[in-house]
Amino acid sequence: MDRIEAVSKVTIPWILERKLRGEKIACLTAYDYPTARLVDEAGVDILLVGDSLGEVVLGYDSTLPVTADEILHHLRAARRGTRRALVVADLPYGSYHVGREEALRVAVRFLKEGGAEAVKLEGGRKRGALIRRLVREEIPVMGHIGLTPQSVHALGGHRVQGKTLESAAELLADAQAVEDAGAFALVLEGIPRELAGIITRRLRIPTVGIGAGPDCDGQILVLHDIIGLTFGPGAKFVRPYANARELLRAACESYREDVARGRYPSDQESYHWSQSLCEHFEKEVSRPA
Repeated sequence: MDRIEAVSKVTIPWILERKLRGEKIACLTAYDYPTARLVDEAGVDILLVGDSLGEVVLGYDSTLPVTADEILHHLRAARRGTRRALVVADLPYGSYHVGREEALRVAVRFLKEGGAEAVKLEGGRKRGALIRRLVREEIPVMGHIGLTPQSVHALGGHRVQGKTLESAAELLADAQAVEDAGAFALVLEGIPRELAGIITRRLRIPTVGIGAGPDCDGQILVLHDIIGLTFGPGAKFVRPYANARELLRAACESYREDVARGRYPSDQESYHWSQSLCEHFEKEVSRPA
């Protein structure tokens, strides 16, 4: 296993330096204290409290119902489990669509109350003014273009973007606009590898791919996807690293069976009186009233 780089705290300047040095950036999602702690201890560089929690934790059928309060709740828990990684929080759908001041208010809450060190939002050129506004108020921003899940209805589903020359040129313009607005990094989701490589070479800020091929400066995946803790078919780009679903199910089944058969708890798993106290109590309760 590769050695975790000896840095006590990942910062935005450190992330930017990784691109200059040609070193990859590892990112994962986490939504609570135990998963954040495990992700952090594994040496992952960026921990995203993503709106994907709506699907993998809260049971929604998309990210759209997720609220700022739900993100904040999970962000606080994840922050308590994180020491090294840079903590980024998703601005959920609706939190930045009704005005820049509302977006600023939510972003400030995420940093001030939740402990986030940056926020992520979806969209390209149309988000330029908003990104500038947030950055002007010392709120670091990670952009996100390509397949943007909050636009699932407009896109007609979770479909690969940038498959034509025209749409590829649009995404390249979006990427440049996000960088020009002051974002420190850019997520590229669901686009052809070749386009992701061109965008990565054009930008000064790091690109982080998810379903965008290996030529990005970093990669991000949903933790529950890589440990098998989701219940639907995985996307093409998801590589399973463990099967926590079957492990947890087997543990629960074994527990249920042990309880049903009287095998749990055992004598060793029970608390005991001393022999003298036991004898004394038995005498007390056996006396005639």
